[in-house]
Amino acid sequence: MAELEGLEFGKSDFVLLDEVTMEQFMENLKLRFEKGRIYTFIGEVVVSVNPYREMDIYGKETIDAYRGRELYENPPHLYAVSDAAYKAMKRRAKDTCIVISGESGAGKTEASKYIMQYIAAITNPTQRAEVESVKNVLLKSNCVLEAFGNAKTNRNDNSSRFGKYMDINFNFNGDPTGGHINNYLLEKSRVVHQQDGERNFHSFYQLLRGGSNEMLESFHLQSDPAVYTYTREGAAITTTNNDRTSHKAVMSALNVIGFSEEEINSIYQILATILLLGNMQFECDGESVQIVGLEAVNHISELTATDPESVSKSLLYRTVATGGGEVIEKGHSEQDACFGRDAFAKALYERLFGWIVSRINTVIEVKDYNPMLHGKNTVIGVLDIYGFEIFDNNSFEQFCINYCNEKLQQLFIELILRQEQGEYQREGITWQHIDYFNNQIIVDLVEQPHKGIISILDEACLTVGNVTDTVCLDSMDTKLAQHPHYTSRKVRQTDRKYGGEGDVTFMEGFLDKNKDMLFQDFKRLMYNSANPVLKEMWPDGHLSITEVTKRPLTAATLFKNSIVALVDKLACKEPYYVRCIKPNEMKSPVLFDDARCQHQVAYLGLMENVMVRRAGFAYRQPYSRFLQRYKMTCEYTWPQHLMASDREAVETIVTQHGFQDDVAYGHTKLFVRTPRSLFTLEQERAALIPILVLFLQKVWRGALARMRCRRMRAIYAIMGCYKRYKVKAHFWEVERRFANVRTMADYGKSVDWPTPPAALSQFHNITVMLHHRWWARQIVKNIPPSDMPEVRSKVAALTALSGERKDWGVSRPWERDYLANVRDCPQTSSSFTRVSKELRNKDEYSQVLFSGFCRKVNRFNKSTDRGLLVTDKYVYKLEPKKQNFLVLKRLPLDGFTGLSVTSGVDQMVVLHTSSQDDVLLCLQRGALCPNQDRVGELVGAMVDHFTRSLPVKVCRSGVQLHMRGKLKSVSVETKPGQTSADFKKSRDGFTLFVPGN
Repeated sequence: MAELEGLEFGKSDFVLLDEVTMEQFMENLKLRFEKGRIYTFIGEVVVSVNPYREMDIYGKETIDAYRGRELYENPPHLYAVSDAAYKAMKRRAKDTCIVISGESGAGKTEASKYIMQYIAAITNPTQRAEVESVKNVLLKSNCVLEAFGNAKTNRNDNSSRFGKYMDINFNFNGDPTGGHINNYLLEKSRVVHQQDGERNFHSFYQLLRGGSNEMLESFHLQSDPAVYTYTREGAAITTTNNDRTSHKAVMSALNVIGFSEEEINSIYQILATILLLGNMQFECDGESVQIVGLEAVNHISELTATDPESVSKSLLYRTVATGGGEVIEKGHSEQDACFGRDAFAKALYERLFGWIVSRINTVIEVKDYNPMLHGKNTVIGVLDIYGFEIFDNNSFEQFCINYCNEKLQQLFIELILRQEQGEYQREGITWQHIDYFNNQIIVDLVEQPHKGIISILDEACLTVGNVTDTVCLDSMDTKLAQHPHYTSRKVRQTDRKYGGEGDVTFMEGFLDKNKDMLFQDFKRLMYNSANPVLKEMWPDGHLSITEVTKRPLTAATLFKNSIVALVDKLACKEPYYVRCIKPNEMKSPVLFDDARCQHQVAYLGLMENVMVRRAGFAYRQPYSRFLQRYKMTCEYTWPQHLMASDREAVETIVTQHGFQDDVAYGHTKLFVRTPRSLFTLEQERAALIPILVLFLQKVWRGALARMRCRRMRAIYAIMGCYKRYKVKAHFWEVERRFANVRTMADYGKSVDWPTPPAALSQFHNITVMLHHRWWARQIVKNIPPSDMPEVRSKVAALTALSGERKDWGVSRPWERDYLANVRDCPQTSSSFTRVSKELRNKDEYSQVLFSGFCRKVNRFNKSTDRGLLVTDKYVYKLEPKKQNFLVLKRLPLDGFTGLSVTSGVDQMVVLHTSSQDDVLLCLQRGALCPNQDRVGELVGAMVDHFTRSLPVKVCRSGVQLHMRGKLKSVSVETKPGQTSADFKKSRDGFTLFVPGN
């Protein structure tokens, strides 16, 4: 906070002085300057003293310290007033402006740079590309405008020789979206003449000393400024500016802003043209005036893209229209030719500068802005305008500059002093009236219609004949002799110069500069240039000499109109002031000239400002707006008060915080005397904002949750109804499709089941299974009992093989006992029947499961023909030779643990035993049916037998049988292309052999 500065640094706010006297004011200002405290407050006004040295108070840490803080929370600084203007603009959506005023060399331009840098630093937290581009252009434009609009004077190495007002546009988020620059009264006379010890504009020296050899050669220039008349006076003057480095910076800035290479080249071509014009000389041969040396004409013609003859003609002749409409050419005298050349050079530079400003504006101006879509567009204005100047010889430019400062001082008086006192009177607030000097009388002396100095100058310029400055001065003496603030040598019989009281003596040359006459021939010459940039700068050149009938406004009138418009623009914004003071004429960082500083304090009206602030109130706000902002800090006013008026509610807030002795109540506004009370309120409001935000978020989130809950309930209700409908619709559809299945030939096998809803998926599967079982029952019911064993076997085989074997004999009748079949074995059937009866009597088996011829393969890969008989108790290996069917081996059926077959068409079968003595055999096909597959029949017969007599479990590998505690299984080897050669006997029995493994 400001008061944290120790007393050794003086008072940080002049309002805190013990006594408001000029002596104490100057003593405090000097002490702070000597202690390195160059900024001091007067309420919300910042008084800045030029330190004439680099100071480490503008870095990122300092910016962060002032970002978002209240005005009096930190020591006085430019950043404090910049942040206050930004916050006022963002919080209240109100346009603001920062007016920087002071004498030439007081540091106004540097102050405007720091203000721009601060605004650029605190905006755009999201780093959006388009916002960054606007900020870069706004910052880079300073560099360009300084190069073309600033010059070295006796008081300042970087003096602004033009006025600049910049509007920065912000969107509703507070990010810069564009801007606009207005320039005022460029001191173009400096182009052709400078006072002793001063230089021309920086741009000329930057071009000559910083331009490359190729560039200078293309422009027909030399690098020494002393070669050229317009830069010769300042060529040997030393300055703190580095022209070479500045030239590179300007070229870079032009590129960043968006100037094309052709436009940049045209800019420096015009500068070269002006330098060459200054060296052009004329001579008179007695009858006419000629140009000395035509080489310069050719160079100028080349640089301006015009005809050499037209250039010479414009410099030597003037086209005039007579009263009868006749056009004649009038030759110049040598003096008129020099006058025309200098006027042309000044006009070229003035139009170049104006074109550069307008070109920058085309880049940074807000385009296609729709308040309905983008929110309210607010503005911060920054005014950096020339300061009050007092020289030994004060020209027309100094007159205009000082008039501008008087006009701005009048605005300051209007806004800060008179309005302040007037508002207290309107609101019925008792306070001590402060007398102040109202300089409206000075403004009227200059701009009053018909009687002001500008009107007298314009009248003299319009008078036909040889009207001199002396004649004009006589006219002023006649009309203004009685004015208390006007004097002249004739009126007072004295030559009064500056003596510490603010008097300024102006010299001759006013009429010529006010006329600002430029021959129309030059305008037409530039308009007809082949260079589009030059043509754009001279739009008035399209008129012919007979069409130019209206006399243009004088320079003073144009300037007055622009200043009046500027003041009107500033008056509609909330102003913040930076008052700059120049401590000495020597540019010394340690010297403090009391007399000069006191003079500046006097004409800046700082003492009156302190008195008004000290006697008045630092803050005032209508009750409704104050209540709207601070009502959350009091329990009786939040969220809405129930009192009779807003004033009573405001009194309640003030009383609760204990500020009743620091405020006054007006008719419509509350007045707060010290910023401390307001800052305390802001602190409490800032602490409550997060709580209120959380509360509002809670309420809004609750509303959203209730909306979602109602929506979800509705959704679930609809879903429930829809699901019930889908279930019923599914039942209706199933009933419709299967209504007549009992009378259908296939009992509904060909009927497509409708897709069930997800809730009925399990029920659907059960229903389909039940239908399949019913359908199977209807089919099986019609099968004769004699065919049932075959059906059961085929079903068992189908289940066991699980579709792994493509052809397993399902399409043919299964005979089972092929050895006893006469058709299949006509020669051996009788013999086998006899042997079978003997074995049935002996072993007491009741059923033959399978019989047939096979080829037995032993462990040595030897194969022999055998007969296979499988009964419900034993498996017999028979010797078919001699048709006696000798039993070679009898194996109990319960001794088998599994059965393996292949997925191919071969008839290989492996019978697995508990003793691991597996039996590998190949079933022989029938004689009548050589393609008959009997593997499936064997598998089906055995599986059916075990299924009906023992528990069965189906698995991936086939059927597993539990027989007397031992696991029985039927497996199918699924290696494609298996043959009998792929089986071999291992130590543990027969296994499937896979080639390559």
